[in-house]
Amino acid sequence: MAQRAGATLDSAEFATLTEPFRRELLAHCYRMLGSVDEAEDLVQETYLRAWRSHGGFEGRSSVRTWLYQIATNACLTALRHRSRRPLPSGLGGPGEDREPVPEPGPPVSWLQPVPDALVTPESGDPAAVAVSRESLRLALIASLQYLPARQRAVLILRDVLAFSADESAAILGTTAVAVKSSLQRARARLRDASPAAERVAEPTEPEARAVLDRYITAFENADAAALQRLLREDATLELLPSPVWYAGDEAAQTAVAGLGSPGDWRMIPTGANGQPAAAAAYRRGADGAYLAYGIVVLTATSTAIARITVFADPALLARFGFPPVHPAPAAG
Repeated sequence: MAQRAGATLDSAEFATLTEPFRRELLAHCYRMLGSVDEAEDLVQETYLRAWRSHGGFEGRSSVRTWLYQIATNACLTALRHRSRRPLPSGLGGPGEDREPVPEPGPPVSWLQPVPDALVTPESGDPAAVAVSRESLRLALIASLQYLPARQRAVLILRDVLAFSADESAAILGTTAVAVKSSLQRARARLRDASPAAERVAEPTEPEARAVLDRYITAFENADAAALQRLLREDATLELLPSPVWYAGDEAAQTAVAGLGSPGDWRMIPTGANGQPAAAAAYRRGADGAYLAYGIVVLTATSTAIARITVFADPALLARFGFPPVHPAPAAG
């Protein structure tokens, strides 16, 4: 930290030193919590705690490490009283008619998507952007939810953020030996207990955008044949907040059933979880206006769709920078 130990900064100096880390801290808290809403709250809390305590910062670590220590421990505190945030595929097999959780348990808090615009590194460095995107994929975030909170923190600090064992130990207030042991258990648990992540050929961004364009065209035109051609035979479909998900023929049939009539939907391309094949969806209401419906995230290959995850939450569109009513009038 560019100050002598124990020195007091004014607000402008504090902002200059700490603001460059805001995006990566938001991504970190999102990986820990699975919720962009909670992650933003925890980042705000991190900066408030840092401001209140910066006079006692002794400079034995970097500003970045110091902020990660505050943020990580704030997340661990928040997770003490919260259950994991799953996707429907994490609750059982495809097509199973089930309640979200056995009674009398609380309602499920679902995993949320995160807008790329909030977490993509501002530096524009291709390597940094690639790492950020890879570590924010929906499949990975869903898998991380299976880990106990401290194991999750260790795995993220070591395998995603590349902190050393000593640095991770300092952040978590433990020993390097404990960090190494926890990391081994986290990796093993992730392999054994998490749902299998999609093993698909990662498309280039232009390829993913082409797949997204075909999906949007098929949906807006209610073209069932075009949509079916676009889906892989083993494609899966998740429609949050429903706990039921679909695979194969059932996924295709359910996706087609949602098409409605030509003109019922309008979609705007966006980016979520480092997956460029994503769209903000609007559905036509009785008065003809297109109202916010939710965010659709596609896991795509270079030519097809392997997974469709629909987050049917109109409030998410504001997070992605879109208005509650589609900005363009319907054609014709």
